Amino acid sequence: MPKKNSMPVKDRAVKAGIATGEEVLPVERCLQIHRIMVLARALEERMIKMSKSGEGFFWIGGPGEEAFNTCLGFQVKKGEGPKFDYLHFHYRNSATMLAMGMEPIDAIRQMAMAWTDSFSRGRNFPSHFSRKAWNVVPVSSVIEVQFAMAPGTAIMQKRHGDGVTIVVGGDAGAAQGDFTSCLLWSSRPGNELPVIIITMNNGWGISTSHCSQHSCEHTIERGKAFGIPGEVVDGNDPVACWYAVERAFRYSRSTRRPFMLEAMVARLNGHSSSSGALRSDEPDCIAMFEDRLLAVDVLTQSKIDQIHSQAHAECDDAVAQVMREPRPGFGDIDKFTYSPSEVDAVYPGDYTGLP
Repeated sequence: MPKKNSMPVKDRAVKAGIATGEEVLPVERCLQIHRIMVLARALEERMIKMSKSGEGFFWIGGPGEEAFNTCLGFQVKKGEGPKFDYLHFHYRNSATMLAMGMEPIDAIRQMAMAWTDSFSRGRNFPSHFSRKAWNVVPVSSVIEVQFAMAPGTAIMQKRHGDGVTIVVGGDAGAAQGDFTSCLLWSSRPGNELPVIIITMNNGWGISTSHCSQHSCEHTIERGKAFGIPGEVVDGNDPVACWYAVERAFRYSRSTRRPFMLEAMVARLNGHSSSSGALRSDEPDCIAMFEDRLLAVDVLTQSKIDQIHSQAHAECDDAVAQVMREPRPGFGDIDKFTYSPSEVDAVYPGDYTGLP
């Protein structure tokens, strides 16, 4: 009778999953993460094409940040109200939204400024998500204002259950006063808040390098003066990202205190469609993860090609559908300026209400 450990090393690796150090991510979870990463990249690439073809007019997104953002989205406590997590994103979180259950067509509708855009009825830039049912606070184009807003939801959450506030921004925005305000208001003695403060560090603020502006190598060092613990993670490694996010959630949920996470990621495109080109010298988290999946026979190259093809086809079909959908008209400009309220009956001619 064969011994329990006599199976080939390769088979043991497949059964255990993909490992980074002592941390192992099960195969099934790896495949889920890989699929969302590929879908997020296909979505961004299709939206870039839209910006160049006239199907859309501006693009900004997160190619290169898919590994961390996907792992974050899968672990969010999704729902509406203070018992669930509140999310203050920036404009590079499409993979997070896809992992939470957003359909690619939702992002494409916003990119095309269609009337069917569920986030803003065609009023906002692409990747400026908002969803009340998931506690996704509307994304702002103003850099880092989300960090000043995050303590507000966290103050409420401290009174209800174990929900936490997640706020995400870039390394360049950490130089803003709003970022410091978040550190201050999250760490007041006796009034600490359950905020997970995430910096996506791709080394650039549009065209300005991190090292030329910041005296510290990592933004989590800013938290030391406020007594906020933190961790730096390789944002190109889904296994490391998964467990770093898990640790951050565990800490903030149990202690009701802030925690900082800094993901070292790549920027594979320019800051937006208005600045910069492809950065071919950057590491690609998807290609790196696929090499690891191939090495232990979790996937074959033909299966990987199929996953990519299906993702691109899904995005192409979504664009074709959105191009047939209505656009806002001049008469819609004033609509949805205000939320519904008791004074609606006083001013019945006003456009009120949410999309």
